[in-house]
Amino acid sequence: MPRSTKSLRDVSFLAAALEGLELQKRRIEEQIGQVKALLGGKGAAAGGARPARKPARKRVLSPEARKRIASAQKKRWAEYRRKQAAQAKES
Repeated sequence: MPRSTKSLRDVSFLAAALEGLELQKRRIEEQIGQVKALLGGKGAAAGGARPARKPARKRVLSPEARKRIASAQKKRWAEYRRKQAAQAKES
């Protein structure tokens, strides 16, 4: 029987701790809202929730632009491999 009373005390202690933490959380959230309002932040009245935005449109590249990007990336990789090979020979 003593075990069950200890368990009940633990549960009531944890419940009281949870209640206190939730109270602190609410107070902190209110303070954050007040600071955001003072800063003129958007969404301060909504508790800091961000408004939903439309998904960004996918950018379309021309074939010429794709070729330029690909060739530049190939040059970068070739330079990287040259440096790696030079370091491997030195070691």
